[in-house]
Amino acid sequence: MKLVLAEPFKSLWAGRDAFAAVEALQGQVYRELEGRRTLRTEVDGRGYFVKIHRGIGWGEIIKNLLTAKLPVLGARQEWEAIQRLTDVGVATMTAVAYGERGRNPAAQHSFIVTEELAPTTDLEQLSLNWAQQSPEPRLKWALIKEVANMVGSMHRAGVNHRDCYICHFLLHTDKPVTADDFRLSVIDLHRAQVRNQLPLRWRNKDLAALYFSVLDIGLTRRDKLRFLRGYFSVLKGPQPQPLRQTLSAERSLLVWLERKADALYVRKQRYGDAL
Repeated sequence: MKLVLAEPFKSLWAGRDAFAAVEALQGQVYRELEGRRTLRTEVDGRGYFVKIHRGIGWGEIIKNLLTAKLPVLGARQEWEAIQRLTDVGVATMTAVAYGERGRNPAAQHSFIVTEELAPTTDLEQLSLNWAQQSPEPRLKWALIKEVANMVGSMHRAGVNHRDCYICHFLLHTDKPVTADDFRLSVIDLHRAQVRNQLPLRWRNKDLAALYFSVLDIGLTRRDKLRFLRGYFSVLKGPQPQPLRQTLSAERSLLVWLERKADALYVRKQRYGDAL
């Protein structure tokens, strides 16, 4: 068993079974599945998001594997991703409680509690009207650069998101947002994977998802090049290649990204959110 508690849950659950206590939390339920529950709760007027995993059973695990999907077995993936991103300076959620009980992956009971990031808006909502009404250029460029820095740093640290869409980047709105002063945080890491070195396959899947999620917001070719320059500058380290050299070296990737993003877009039109 593993249990990590910070305040307020360290005091709130003192002397109690944390696994029973987390199941008793009340609040707004965002997702209720057989093996997972996500809700927002409040403690002393402060918001927290709670994800409880109860084990999905061997049948569901095998079904996922047979369809080439990696199942989410518990809260550990999100816990480890938060720790790694925090270690390398990528702004994300703050975990205040984490527990894992049981060795059987099909029946394991686990949970993670994170501080609510508020007030915020996600980049998907922010950019809804960009195609019709262009945003202030300096702010758009600054946001592109910051997303590139965050994704590049995440990948360099061995983390792939697996749901790397702009809706999972939150812009903090507790003060006026300007090109010179803003904060972004990446969220929803329950499917993330953490390794010492990120395989190209998973890096590319993240990039394709991110590109797909911006197809309708009116980005120009220069905007896309701005992202690529920032992303590969971070990914390659202190001595990055010139952009022209990067575009040549990554030509096959860029062609694949166009095809993959287009395929995701067609699927989106056909099936809606069931990607």
